[in-house]
Amino acid sequence: MTEIDTATPIGIVVDNYFTMWNETDPARRHEMIAATWSRDASYVDPLFAAEGAAALDGLVAGVHEQFPGHRFRLTGAVDIHHDRARWGWELAGPDGGPPVVVGVDFAVLALDGRLREVTGFFEPPANAA
Repeated sequence: MTEIDTATPIGIVVDNYFTMWNETDPARRHEMIAATWSRDASYVDPLFAAEGAAALDGLVAGVHEQFPGHRFRLTGAVDIHHDRARWGWELAGPDGGPPVVVGVDFAVLALDGRLREVTGFFEPPANAA
């Protein structure tokens, strides 16, 4: 079994993860990436993949360009065991409008408790026709 440093509770890590996705200021977003992700960070979902801090930053900036004014938010509890975590999320429209994308992220944590790998899966929003 892998021992994870719980000095930073998973709730804070996941909160920082959403702050990263919602941050439009590049300097603050870069700080959030450094605080939340390990040096060997990787992210993958059905549309995108990113390896390392610079690629993560570029990915988030691209999402902001594609979905201006939209916000990511947690949709339930964060589950964790060993060095694994998962949580549900949605990308809500401007002014808290209905979600345009919903999904579940699965994470592998680094030994210091930060995110090492995140794999995202998309699901149809409840309001999809």
